[in-house]
Amino acid sequence: MSFIARLLRHKSVEQLQAEIGSRHDFRRVLGVWQLTAIGIGGIIGVGVFVLAGQQAALNAGPAVALSFIIAGIASAAAALCYAEFAGLIPVTGSAYTYSYATLGELIAWLIGWDLLLEYALIVAVVAIGWSGYVQAFLSSIGIVLPTWAQGAIGTGEGRVFNVIAAAITFAVAALLIFRTEWGARFNTFVVAVKVAAVLLVLGVGVFYINPANWHPFIPERVVGADGIGHFGYQGIATAAAVVFFAVFGYDTLTTAAEESKNPQRDLPRAVLLSLGISMAMYLAVSMVLTGIAHYSTLHTDAPVADAFKGLGLHWVAATISAAAVFGLVSVLFAFMLGAARIWYALSRDGLLPGWFAKPHPVYGTPHRPTLALGVFTAVVAGLFPLDEVAKLVNIGVLSAFIVICGSVILLRVRKPHLQRSFRTPWVPFIPLLGILFSIWLLTELAAITWLVFLVWVSLGLIVYFGYGMRHSKLADGG
Repeated sequence: MSFIARLLRHKSVEQLQAEIGSRHDFRRVLGVWQLTAIGIGGIIGVGVFVLAGQQAALNAGPAVALSFIIAGIASAAAALCYAEFAGLIPVTGSAYTYSYATLGELIAWLIGWDLLLEYALIVAVVAIGWSGYVQAFLSSIGIVLPTWAQGAIGTGEGRVFNVIAAAITFAVAALLIFRTEWGARFNTFVVAVKVAAVLLVLGVGVFYINPANWHPFIPERVVGADGIGHFGYQGIATAAAVVFFAVFGYDTLTTAAEESKNPQRDLPRAVLLSLGISMAMYLAVSMVLTGIAHYSTLHTDAPVADAFKGLGLHWVAATISAAAVFGLVSVLFAFMLGAARIWYALSRDGLLPGWFAKPHPVYGTPHRPTLALGVFTAVVAGLFPLDEVAKLVNIGVLSAFIVICGSVILLRVRKPHLQRSFRTPWVPFIPLLGILFSIWLLTELAAITWLVFLVWVSLGLIVYFGYGMRHSKLADGG
C-alpha cells in the first residue's frame, strides 16, 4: 500500500453499518428524550445566562437576537448534516467516525484530535464560570475560600488554583464513569430545571417589557479610543461569531450512538429537537432581556439576574442564579461525555493506545478516557483564567462542521442509494451554507486561537505518524 493510500484508507459505510449489530461495548439505555436532554444540556447554558446580555451591551444592542439567528443558521445547516450521518452511521465517535467513512483516516484523525481538545476546553471554560457563580453564592452566606483557592494565578493577588472549578470537573467525570443511565437521568433533571428557569424569565419578563429599550434596534456603529468598533451591522456579525459558542452542543449527543436504544431513529430526531428547542429559547430570552433592561446595562457577570434585580424582582433574580449554577452542570456533562467517547473511538480504531478502549467491566462506560479527561480539565480549569481558555474554543468544532457538511455532499455523489433514515434537505445548498458560514466564523476568531490550533494539529500529526498510522486497525487491511 502506497503512502498516500495509507492516509486515505477508510472504513466504508457498509462496513460500519455491518459492525453495529456486533458492537456490545456499551449498554443501550438512552431514549430519544434522554438524547435530546444531552443535546439541550450542551447548548443551553452560558449563552442564555451570560452571552446574550453581554453581547447586547458590547456589540449588537437589541439586535443580538439577529446574531443568534445568524449563528443558528450556520449551526442548523450543520445539524441537518449531522442528523443524516447519525441515522446512517450510528456509531460512537460522531464527526470523527463520519469523516473516517468518507474522507479517510488522516482527516478523520485530525477531526477527532481537534474535537478532543475543543470539548475538553469547553468543559474547563464552563467549570471556571460555574466556580464564579458558586463562590458568589458561598460568600453571600458567609463562606469564603482561602485566597489561594479562589482562582488561577493572574485572576487576583494571592490566587493560585481554582479549587471549585477543578472539583466540579472531577465530580462530573465520576458521574460519567458510573452507569450511563444514572448520569443521563441526572442530566435530564438538570436540563428540566434549566428550561424551567428560562420559562420563568419569559413568563415574568414579558410583563415588564418597555418597547423603548428596543430603539434603536441596531445601534449606530461607534469606534472606541482603543480603535475597536462596536454595534452597527458589523457588531451583529462580531456578536454572532461569539455566541456561536452557545449554539452548538447537539453534536455531543451523537457520540452516544452506541448507548442509544434505537439510534437510527432517535439520533436524527434528538439532534433536530435539541437545536430547535434551544434556538427558540435563545431568541425569546434575547428579546425579553433587551426589552426589560437597556442593552447598555447588561455588561455584567450575570446580566439576566441583574436585569430582574433592576426591576426590584429579587426573588426572580435569586431563582435564575440558582438555576444557572445548577444548569451549567449539564453542559459539563454533555461535553465530557462527548470527549470521552471520541477518545474511546480513536483508541478502538488503533489510532491511540488500545488500553483506553476497554469499557468498565461493571458499569459498561469508557472509564479510562473519562478519568484522564477529568484530570486534564481539572488542571486546566484550576490553573488558567476563563478568558484565556475561552479564546481557544470553537475552531475545532467549526472545522468538524465543514468536514461533515462536505462529507454529506460527497457521500450523496458516491453512494446515492444508501438507505438513510434522515436525509438532509436541499443538498448541496444546505451543506454549502453550513460550510460558508463556518468559514466566515473562522475568520472572526482571534490570532491566538489559530496559533494554538496549529500547534495542536502539529502535535496531532506527530502522534499520528509516530503511532497511529502503524497501529491502526486498518493497517493490515482489516
